[in-house]
Amino acid sequence: MSGSTEGAGQVLLVGSSGGHLAQLLALEPWYRNRHRAWVTFDTPDARSLLDGEDVVWAYHPTTRNVKNLVRNAFLAFQVMRRRRVDAVVTTGAGVALPFVVAARLRRIPTVYIEVYDRIDSATLTARLCRPFLSAMLVQWEEQRRMYPEATVVGNLL
Repeated sequence: MSGSTEGAGQVLLVGSSGGHLAQLLALEPWYRNRHRAWVTFDTPDARSLLDGEDVVWAYHPTTRNVKNLVRNAFLAFQVMRRRRVDAVVTTGAGVALPFVVAARLRRIPTVYIEVYDRIDSATLTARLCRPFLSAMLVQWEEQRRMYPEATVVGNLL
């Protein structure tokens, strides 16, 4: 784990590799001038896309893997304790829950952006994270059927 705990706080961008990471990367105009760190899986695509960035590698797989859920929970609390995190922004999936919970317990704002390809049903991760969120964002007006409190931000990709 690289990065400093000194100076300005950082935005922690949390997402599984692949499409979840791609949607976070699409926020680049927003995070470009912010101190940031990433939490994702150590996969070839993530290594390539995040080359030169401050990255915390999470444990995977996460789907139905209680051992890695626990490992990522410990990792989340360690990251929150060692870094000055001002906000957590996530697109899911499984890696998101421990970081959202750890942030919320430390009164750090948490933002979930529902993925663009789930229009007819809520994702499991969004449903699990929802009680711990400061804000819920969706990419389609139709997604507000599942998340009436959400703010529509439009498509990221």
